[in-house]
Amino acid sequence: MNLDFFKKIRILDGGMGQELLKRGMKPIGTLWSASALIDEKNHKLLFDTHVDFIKAGSEVIVTTTFASRRIRLIENNCEKKFEYINKKAGEIAKKTKDQFPHVLIAGGLPPQNLTYRADERSYNEIKNDFIDQAQLINPYVDFFYFDVLSSINEIKIGIESIKEFNKPYLVGIHISEGTKLPSGEKISDLINNLDTSKLLGVTLSCVSPENFQINLNEIKNLGMPFGFKLNGFIKTSPIPKFDKNKKTKNPSELLGVRKDLTPKKMAEFAQTFKDAGATILGGCCETRPSHIKAFSQLK
Repeated sequence: MNLDFFKKIRILDGGMGQELLKRGMKPIGTLWSASALIDEKNHKLLFDTHVDFIKAGSEVIVTTTFASRRIRLIENNCEKKFEYINKKAGEIAKKTKDQFPHVLIAGGLPPQNLTYRADERSYNEIKNDFIDQAQLINPYVDFFYFDVLSSINEIKIGIESIKEFNKPYLVGIHISEGTKLPSGEKISDLINNLDTSKLLGVTLSCVSPENFQINLNEIKNLGMPFGFKLNGFIKTSPIPKFDKNKKTKNPSELLGVRKDLTPKKMAEFAQTFKDAGATILGGCCETRPSHIKAFSQLK
């Protein structure tokens, strides 16, 4: 893969988990998007959703592995499915690419512990979790995408964990609010801490358009391809772990969904960021194919 890929405007896909829920997928426990992998009757729904994002203009699709991390499966008493569902996510993405050969597959590597919080476990625990997931999806992907990571330590460990696969990587960092990662670090702290030998670029991932705006100059000043995967949640602050006894299994019911971020409005934000130099345009939770289509019209 050309390491300059993201130096041109590229369109990523949108929020797979929330889109599957909107299309009628019934979540299993707190497995969210992983429910589509465990239940075979949802495999076609997952494939069709990948296809719809591509038809809307996505040049990159991300494997549906955000909720397939080991800890989430342990919480739901189905750790034995770990290998099956991660491979299945890769297989379905590859099946999509076979139909649309121009599309690249990003191997999604999520935070290996909680979302929107820095992982404070030991080096070996974090690295082993990354390696276990990466090696399962590696045969199907063009590059790896570190999705919604909350500390530089996690990013560094993640990069070290995929070195054996000799593939490029895109880094997606998260900032819930303000200008600091959940770890308390700033975006500029990345510059002296990352192995950039196979780095494709850096995004802010699962952030509001307004939050990207206030961090725009700092991420731009990293001097590498940059962009975003914007969400449509009302808030993206840390939330308690899903309790299996709670009625809701849908993150949007806890974080809220904005009604103002129509495809047109989201594209207006994207245009502003593109004008400032962003080349990686994509969506996260609550961004649908209609949003991605609006982004694609900015190329």
